[in-house]
Amino acid sequence: MYNVNKQQGFSLVEVLVTLVITTIALLGSISLQVVSKRSVYDAMQRTSAAHLANDLFSRMRANSTSLVNYIPGGTLGQGSRGVAPASDCLNAAADCTDIQLAGYDLWQWEQHLDGQQEQVNNNPVGGLMSATACLIGPAGGGSGNYQLAIAWRGRTGLANPAINACGAGAGVLYGANDEFRRVLVIDSFIAAR
Repeated sequence: MYNVNKQQGFSLVEVLVTLVITTIALLGSISLQVVSKRSVYDAMQRTSAAHLANDLFSRMRANSTSLVNYIPGGTLGQGSRGVAPASDCLNAAADCTDIQLAGYDLWQWEQHLDGQQEQVNNNPVGGLMSATACLIGPAGGGSGNYQLAIAWRGRTGLANPAINACGAGAGVLYGANDEFRRVLVIDSFIAAR
């Protein structure tokens, strides 16, 4: 009735093979998670750049009598606008001119770009990573096409995007060959009032 030669349980080889297969599957799953997390981060940065571009163009449209004052004559980002302007144009009691409003808009927009509006323990945690922005428009700042390029540091090295030179050659900011530089370029027509 009872067969003594009948095998019961698992052999050591079967256990080791199962362990190896399970380990390979887990490592593949972990690798997929890392790649997925990087992709989500890069997508979040690109979405933030698009929102920031839309915000700046909206500010320019709202103050379209002073478009020439939105062209910074250099790059934005990395605190290039310095300290807050003397006139706080968001205060209801403030009496700002169109020129002062343009200066305040650029300063406040750069604060968002650099992540200064979101802080933890006095360290910026929002914004784009190592962001630089370049805004160009028609001579004289009248009606026409305005182009905003926003560059930031990506998580993985890729080919340097040739779409726009904004932030290119910034040394260690985007890697030795700008391999970490990501660029979003948005064109918009703005009519002057």
